[in-house]
Amino acid sequence: MTELSLTPAPEPEDIEADASLRPRNLTEFIGQPRVREQLELVLEGARRRGQPPDHILLSGPPGLGKTSLALIVAAEMGAAIRLTSGPALERAGDLAAMLSNLEPGDVLFIDEIHRTARPAEEMLYLAMEDFRVDVVVGKGPGATSIPLDIAPFTLVGATTRSGALTGPLRDRFGFTAHMEFYEPAELELVLRRAAVILDVDLRPDGAEEIALRSRGTPRIANRLLRRVRDFAEVRADGAVTRAVARDALAVYDVDELGLDRLDRAVLGALVKSFGGGPVGVSTLAVAVGEEPGTVEEVCEPYLVRAGMLARTPRGRVATAAAWSHLGIAAPPDVTPGGPPALF
Repeated sequence: MTELSLTPAPEPEDIEADASLRPRNLTEFIGQPRVREQLELVLEGARRRGQPPDHILLSGPPGLGKTSLALIVAAEMGAAIRLTSGPALERAGDLAAMLSNLEPGDVLFIDEIHRTARPAEEMLYLAMEDFRVDVVVGKGPGATSIPLDIAPFTLVGATTRSGALTGPLRDRFGFTAHMEFYEPAELELVLRRAAVILDVDLRPDGAEEIALRSRGTPRIANRLLRRVRDFAEVRADGAVTRAVARDALAVYDVDELGLDRLDRAVLGALVKSFGGGPVGVSTLAVAVGEEPGTVEEVCEPYLVRAGMLARTPRGRVATAAAWSHLGIAAPPDVTPGGPPALF
């Protein structure tokens, strides 16, 4: 990468780092206190009954720990886990092969479950309710459906778009949890834990500075920590203080509110080229030299949440907070918007 990405979606370099930083049980999991408490009750109840837990649906933005919680469910139950994703389940046969190989009590984790192909999703209905699948043998008029019993298991589904799930699939989950963005104080705890594992000399003020720029997302916080560590080791004495963190993140174009180069380019084009809007996302994307999907999926969610951009029926509009952040006086009729808060 030529610049530091602040997308919450996993980057290739995150895969190995995330694996080493994942909590191993609910006690180690930081944040999401309500979800953690509810999930602990679900798992303890299942343990006392000697049965697999109900099927679990975890929803929320990427980077908040849905995969980590799925792994914790398996670890807490002493069960094996099989991992796959919705886009990988294109045919019912793919899912049938995976389900038939499960042992009693195993956990099946399907990431981005809302993107599962319809034939595989319809097979899930029967598997989740009756622990059985119907395998079709042959084609045409001579095709035969053979019922196949499968071992009782727990399905853990993760989705970033719970509204895209079909009603029949959503109704088959016994426990549904929504993951919320993290507060800066929670991200400081995440960073301190990661610093111990990565052997980083992270000072309290350094952790606070990185947490404030991490967009409420642990994955982004850990990514920023690794880059600040590099800066501290090469251009400082290795200790990550507030001053070092500020200098490091300035090199990577991450400002005090967690906006990166592309975020500021979008706001700059909206304010300077289009007078604050309204303007269509396609036009805005052309102005910053990006694809419309990148602007809509990577930049806009955080800019809207930070109160700097508003989506209206006529197009995107910069709020007063956006003008202020760019150091430009806003016209009197500008949408007030929310405060430039992080979360």
